[in-house]
Amino acid sequence: MRNVLRTPMTVLACLVTALAAAPPATAAGRRAGDDPGVVRTETGLVRGTLRDEYRLFQGIPYAAPPVGALRWGSPRPAAGWRGVRAATRPGPACAQVMDFIGDKPSTAEDCLYLNVTTPRRTTGKLPVMVWIHGGGFLGGSGAIYGAERLAAKGDVMVVTFNYRLNALGFLAHPALNGGPARHGSGNFGIEDQQAVLRWVRANAAAFGGDPHNVTLFGESAGGMSSCVHLTAPGSRGLFQRVIMQSGPCTLRWPWAPSTAGPDAETWRPKPRAQAERQAIEIATAAGCADLRTAAACLRSKPVSVLLKAVGPRGLAPAYGAGVLPRDPVRQLRSGEFAKVPVMHGITRDEHVTFQVGFDVEAGGPIAPKDYPAVLGTFLGLDDKQTAKVIRRYPLSDYKGSTSWAMAGTLTDWAWACPAVEMNDLLGRYVPTFAYEFSDRTAPWFKDAAPQSYPTGAYHAGELQYLFSRAYAGHDLSPEQRRLSDEMIGYWTRFAHSGDPNGDGATGWPPYDAPGGQVLSLATGQNGIGEVNLAREHRCDFWKPLT
Repeated sequence: MRNVLRTPMTVLACLVTALAAAPPATAAGRRAGDDPGVVRTETGLVRGTLRDEYRLFQGIPYAAPPVGALRWGSPRPAAGWRGVRAATRPGPACAQVMDFIGDKPSTAEDCLYLNVTTPRRTTGKLPVMVWIHGGGFLGGSGAIYGAERLAAKGDVMVVTFNYRLNALGFLAHPALNGGPARHGSGNFGIEDQQAVLRWVRANAAAFGGDPHNVTLFGESAGGMSSCVHLTAPGSRGLFQRVIMQSGPCTLRWPWAPSTAGPDAETWRPKPRAQAERQAIEIATAAGCADLRTAAACLRSKPVSVLLKAVGPRGLAPAYGAGVLPRDPVRQLRSGEFAKVPVMHGITRDEHVTFQVGFDVEAGGPIAPKDYPAVLGTFLGLDDKQTAKVIRRYPLSDYKGSTSWAMAGTLTDWAWACPAVEMNDLLGRYVPTFAYEFSDRTAPWFKDAAPQSYPTGAYHAGELQYLFSRAYAGHDLSPEQRRLSDEMIGYWTRFAHSGDPNGDGATGWPPYDAPGGQVLSLATGQNGIGEVNLAREHRCDFWKPLT
């Protein structure tokens, strides 16, 4: 009876208390009105684009512009704004040179923006999928990955974003340690990615997402980044699942040795001492050789000068202090990483993309007389070992094409066999769903010339099956569209529950090292089914040579 006879003032006080304690998304929804195109983030209101199937919010700042004194500084919080910010155009891509596969040049430093795609209508909290784009830590951007189908068909919230690249994201120069670089130099791009994960934790609910159900996924350098986040202390607890596409931490990158040290040009995480030697080389090329004045000198240089100084060098995260105290591969081998479900895979013909790029840079295919020497250099093998490899991968199997033979050989050595090792490492400790994208008729890059040999299931070829506008060359065929639907189902079911199975799809068992079977994602007669990755890519042959 006492509860029924509460005074109006008592009821009002209870209402005030309840509203103050309401979840931010609920309160935000009331303050922003009932317009589904307007959302209140922690820094202000944003208005996105509404379509029948989805909502899209673009160009939302997740950190302060890293310019001026903040160049080579850890990301700082974005400033708030008044009124409603238009979120209908993406922010500029971070500074980079043009890439042959279609990434456009940019000199922008004010580039730390993200994009959010959600279904137009949904019930309950949406799993959040945070996409890290690839590009070898040198190029790429988040906005080219249209997540409309992924969000709408999979009932998920998708976040894509830009992070600092090239010299501005991964220059591990010792003169840049301290000051605005709170965790040392060399990993600013990784710190940006962590800032996005923190933004998701604070803002996902306002868009209908669940900040405690986050899947981190990425391809190429984005896959490598996802691997890094499994071991980075500052990333712990910010995600619940990981998908790594074509970016195993165990990658063997085939490149000529650098004066900065063996394998310095790889985009696999590298020791800090090696990364610092490489950074000093770059600073010297930019006209900043004096270590005592290098920091001020580098900050005075235009972006174009810095990009030119990097040239073809490979940049990557640096481990040994700060953001990455230890080698991620060693941590994986010892089981010292975040124990979350993982999906991991590669494409059937990974190295085709890079071989085409090599041929473009070299002005044409390798001459047959030079092929043994070039192949041996890339593999780091002597003449006798190289001859053994050529006997196993003879040019006659590739119709005499040195490019096709190189791509096939390096796919197995650099990508597939390291991926087998990665599957084995992960499978010991966490539920691991391993795959190989195997549609060897995947449409080729729209901005790259057609090739004289089959491009197959090339590196980045699967992206157009998950995203629209992602380097697609042609519309997918009806059969490829069905594969796309199946892949979106696998990826988003994994985001919902950590298990990609369900909805009548072909069963995908967790990876078992002794069996070595992975799910092959293909069209045609065989379609989706299991394949032994190690056997398919001749890993028993490579073991004595690596």
